[in-house]
Amino acid sequence: MPVPDFVLALRRHVGHGLLPLVGVTGVVLDDGGRVLLHQRTDDGRWCTPGGILEPGEQPAQAVVREVWEETGVKAEVERLVSVVAAEPFTYPNGDRVQMLDLAFRCRAVGGSPGPVGDESLDARWFAPDDLPEMPPRILERVRHARENRVEPYFVL
Repeated sequence: MPVPDFVLALRRHVGHGLLPLVGVTGVVLDDGGRVLLHQRTDDGRWCTPGGILEPGEQPAQAVVREVWEETGVKAEVERLVSVVAAEPFTYPNGDRVQMLDLAFRCRAVGGSPGPVGDESLDARWFAPDDLPEMPPRILERVRHARENRVEPYFVL
């Protein structure tokens, strides 16, 4: 996945040091309850669309942008489903990050899933009981989005 310009600028100052970043995840459901996933170009894994919040960008607007850029589906945010700080992660180049992920339940309002741009090899709908292998953190976000609760999930 391409590194946003603002992160590259920060890296010039902090090197490989730990950067706290805000990420957004879109758990997009269709009218039949299927989940929209895309296959990443960097590692080939299936996951929910999402990315890093750009400076000055609102989280709900960012998740709609990311869903469109990665899947070709137009989405509308329904609600915030979880706020979770991930464990710090080190990329192969030595850069360290800790993501604060804001996951949103969204509904599809247009477009058609497929590979878009340079971030996705494929994008398609999956039945909730037929999801491909994904990291537990992604499956947790999907589970939270499918729950009929009003308040978001927090780690206490």
